[in-house]
Amino acid sequence: MAAPLRSMCGSRGLRVWDAFTRVVTSQGVRRPFVSYSKDSQQDEVGDRTVPSVPGGGSGLGLAGARMTGTGLAGRLRAEVQVGEKNQQQQENKSEEEEEKQEKQKQNMAYAKKVALRMSGVMLLSGGVAVVYVFGSNSVDEHGNKIPDEFDDEVNVVQHLKRSWKYFKDYRQMIIEPTSLKLLPEPLNEPYYQPPYTLAIELTGILLHPEWSLRTGWRFKKRPGIDFLLQQLAPYYEIVIYTSETGMTAFPLVDSIDRQGYIMYRLFRDATRYMDGHHVKDLSCLNRDLSRVIMVDCSRDSFKLQPYNGVALTKWDGNSDDRALYDLAAFLRTIALSKVEDVRQVLEHYSLESDPLEVFKRRQVQLQEEQQQKAVELSQQTQKKSFLNSVSGKFWHR
Repeated sequence: MAAPLRSMCGSRGLRVWDAFTRVVTSQGVRRPFVSYSKDSQQDEVGDRTVPSVPGGGSGLGLAGARMTGTGLAGRLRAEVQVGEKNQQQQENKSEEEEEKQEKQKQNMAYAKKVALRMSGVMLLSGGVAVVYVFGSNSVDEHGNKIPDEFDDEVNVVQHLKRSWKYFKDYRQMIIEPTSLKLLPEPLNEPYYQPPYTLAIELTGILLHPEWSLRTGWRFKKRPGIDFLLQQLAPYYEIVIYTSETGMTAFPLVDSIDRQGYIMYRLFRDATRYMDGHHVKDLSCLNRDLSRVIMVDCSRDSFKLQPYNGVALTKWDGNSDDRALYDLAAFLRTIALSKVEDVRQVLEHYSLESDPLEVFKRRQVQLQEEQQQKAVELSQQTQKKSFLNSVSGKFWHR
């Protein structure tokens, strides 16, 4: 019955039907049972019998039916009114929520506009302040303005051009080395100037940074530092050339060089910033590049002079490491061989992932060849001595 009612009636019909079903199920209303008996001329309503009235009906049954129908209609009207009231409240609540959400959206949009406008005003004010501060004339110790090439321009243009020049020079200072001659001129007699120059990185080659919750940052010395410096000091002008800042590296160099073998120290401000990396430009060392060797753990550090560098594996803090002992032997061999141009030697190791291991293998092969030559020479000497002895005996006869 609900389906035809939904198709025939609107929302009000549905509310009436729902109210009717709730009343029936909650009150347990049943249809009155009315019967008529010809013999007794009595109506039976339920279990009770009452006298019949003219016309063959029952007065009590009709009255009861009318009373029941009236009560049911009242209940239905009450339920319909309650349902309409609840629906009206829900509609009002949904409208209030929609209005509230719309108001929140409007408030958010207004807040964004205000924030953007304030940000724009602050940026504009900051830009004006920067141009005013950095675009003003420099002054001497007496407070007098120092004239420059922008004095003939309009006041606003003066400030803009001076600001642009300041930031351009500052950027250039960060990218370029502080000087095109990072080291002083070589020493002259009677002072001793080593024949070769060794520039070596600090972090990853000589030291390893370690951090712990108890001690914070600490730097661990690589095994063989003292041996390396002692062995190479007579042949190499040792220079620390690191990408660390001077504030960090200066006390570290003091801690590893108690004997004063390191002659010069160059820090981050002496590097050339290229492609996000601090490159060591060896042409700025004021030394002959044919006698300059750079030792680093990154090939990018000496990519401007690739055949002047030796790239070692970055030290991980292993206490059993022997790389510095091998490095000392390698560099000492170059110095004792009196190589005129170290680039010709280092070019053979430029593509090796571990040049020191290759050097050790070649040293072993060279020793084996020398031993073989010594054996052959001794055999030839023995043969000659034998032939000489035989020929001598034959000659005496």
